[in-house]
Amino acid sequence: MMLRIPALLSPDEVRLCRKALEEAQWQDGRTTAGSLAIQVKANLQLPVDSPVAQSIGNRILDRLGQNPLFMSAALPLKVLPPRFNRYEGGGTYGNHIDNAFFNIPGTPIKVRTDVSTTLFLSDPDEYEGGELIVEDTFGHQSVKLPAGDAIVYPGTSLHRVNPVTRGTRYGSFFWTHSLVASDEKRRVLFDLDQQIQSLTQRHPGDASLAPLSGTYHNLLRMWAQA
Repeated sequence: MMLRIPALLSPDEVRLCRKALEEAQWQDGRTTAGSLAIQVKANLQLPVDSPVAQSIGNRILDRLGQNPLFMSAALPLKVLPPRFNRYEGGGTYGNHIDNAFFNIPGTPIKVRTDVSTTLFLSDPDEYEGGELIVEDTFGHQSVKLPAGDAIVYPGTSLHRVNPVTRGTRYGSFFWTHSLVASDEKRRVLFDLDQQIQSLTQRHPGDASLAPLSGTYHNLLRMWAQA
């Protein structure tokens, strides 16, 4: 499943984040790349222990926890602290699939990369190129969203970032270890949850709500891997 999360950060929050990112100290993104990714990765990245990365990352995590669309789609058990990248001057990241697990920095805790998220922190008219291209069973998708919007997609997807030929593309990326490992099962639960919410708004007190909600939670209980 691929899903847009609109306005995860407000315009004011984006401006604050951008100011901090523009003044931060960046490093070659290849320092965090594996043996295959290093051959196709050409961007800048904030060190994971950067105070700027940690401060903005905490803000993003707070907003995620308050976002019902993300919570319904990702069913998060653990979220890797957000990371930040910068593309400019032809910067790109060729086709790759993310590692299956990442450690939370400074801990032995592993996060399985069930769900990938990219949060755009530059508006589309600020740069040329830089589209996120995702290829999966839902087809070939090109994504370039307004600053503050995020895109959620399966961590198993082949994806890339096209070269940025003008301007600068700032973004955040992170992974979610979901309660439900299967993308197909998460989609079933998401669709059911959205219908329950819609029915609740249109017909509060409808007698079918309780059994439908029970079905949702019984499926989650059956499929969850907490």
